[in-house]
Amino acid sequence: MSSPLRRTVNVADEAGTLRLADDIAAIARPGDVVALYGDLGMGKSAFARAVVRRLAGEPDLEVPSPTFTLLQSYETGRFPVHHFDLYRLADPDELIEIGFSEAVGEGLSLIEWPDRAGDELPAERLDVVISEGDGLNGRRFSLEAHGNSWAERLDETFGVRDLLDRSGLAGAERRHLHGDASTRSFERATVGEKAAVVMRWPAWRAYLKRADDDRYEEIVHLADSLIAFSAIADTLRRNGFRSPRVLDRDAERRLMLVEDLGSDGIVRDGVPIPERYLVAARRLADLAVVAWPDVAVDDAGGRWPMPRYDRRALATEVGLFATWYVPHLTGASLGADALAEWNDLWDGLLSRFDDDQAQLVLRDYHSPNILWQTSGDAIGLIDFQDGLLGSSAYDFAALVTDARVDIPDELAAAMTAAYVDRRRLHDSGFDAVDFAERVAILGAQRNAKILGRFVEYAARTGRTHHLRFLPRVRRNLEKALDDKVLAGVKLWYERLGLAARP
Repeated sequence: MSSPLRRTVNVADEAGTLRLADDIAAIARPGDVVALYGDLGMGKSAFARAVVRRLAGEPDLEVPSPTFTLLQSYETGRFPVHHFDLYRLADPDELIEIGFSEAVGEGLSLIEWPDRAGDELPAERLDVVISEGDGLNGRRFSLEAHGNSWAERLDETFGVRDLLDRSGLAGAERRHLHGDASTRSFERATVGEKAAVVMRWPAWRAYLKRADDDRYEEIVHLADSLIAFSAIADTLRRNGFRSPRVLDRDAERRLMLVEDLGSDGIVRDGVPIPERYLVAARRLADLAVVAWPDVAVDDAGGRWPMPRYDRRALATEVGLFATWYVPHLTGASLGADALAEWNDLWDGLLSRFDDDQAQLVLRDYHSPNILWQTSGDAIGLIDFQDGLLGSSAYDFAALVTDARVDIPDELAAAMTAAYVDRRRLHDSGFDAVDFAERVAILGAQRNAKILGRFVEYAARTGRTHHLRFLPRVRRNLEKALDDKVLAGVKLWYERLGLAARP
């Protein structure tokens, strides 16, 4: 949405300055430049120090003023931060010696006395002019956006602050949370003992076009409505499962404030906690017998028609492997015959699920999205807004073939036994053999999709951090292909020499 290019923020004290630093840090991106103007003693260094500490996640981090060194750089969990103080700069040519242009393009640059940079100061930036405000410690911050989407981002971050203020979280500190390979981003807001999670949910845009000109996101039924989250969350909770409550929302800016279920998961130090995984498997079996409605309804009456995980969606997803991952692995696109065979093989396999579209599929039921609860239901569920109706085997496959953690074979076997035992408590006729075959098929489909999805996401966004998971995901795929039900796909895979590729 559009917003004014200029905005004035008045703060009464240092706490107000820290809140504004939070708000700017929350929207900062690599390559951003924040130019800090103001007389001596106005607090330029204090503001820069607060931004650095927020991005580093270390409130006591030593952040000295770079008055004599001209530059201090910091590594954070998100991107480098460069703090410049150009007060003692004699000539803009000296910027070459300190690597100014390289640093500005690499991370976030906070620049005090930016006027001394002359023509070297980037045109796209956020200007922050600090002057005296009301009272002894008051300050007035005049913000002026110059390109690089600063105006839109400022509108969004102040929208988040308004959301927090009216929800009883005034003055909350904001911390970035790692998200998934989607348009969504998250942060945790805390004040005292209170905490909530802010979810930004930009509208997705078409980035893969099909021959029929449909959007990829529409074909695979990715949700684009805030109601999808609240309707599924509230329906889960009404059926006895632990899901976050929606505390407030800003529909125009596509922001949601939701209950914080904590950060304790089912993995510790990169290793699965077996007893927690077994509980997660049993709760998934409980979810599989819920008669999920065709239309989920949230507590406010918002309605969300549940899409079906149909053959077209499953086939389109697995197609990412052939169109994105294979070229990434081999350096060449698949030939027409090989691509046609891949599609035919999967069409036959996925036809098995044409009549298996009645159970809720959370879609990403794996370690990052399962939060351990110390009271009530132990399994806290998040990231289910793309949920749909399909086969319960899909979520179980996601649980035992995690992209982010190795699941030992013995733990996978124990989870399978726990799941089957729980399902048979609900239905003594549950067919474990048929279920195992469905898990193998959908496990291969999911991991093939993830391989293609991560490569495509990196190519589209330039964010490559997910690529480190590719070797594990590929092992998961190859393990699934050992099941006899996937013999045809395995033969195709080996004939193309993919198994021999490093």
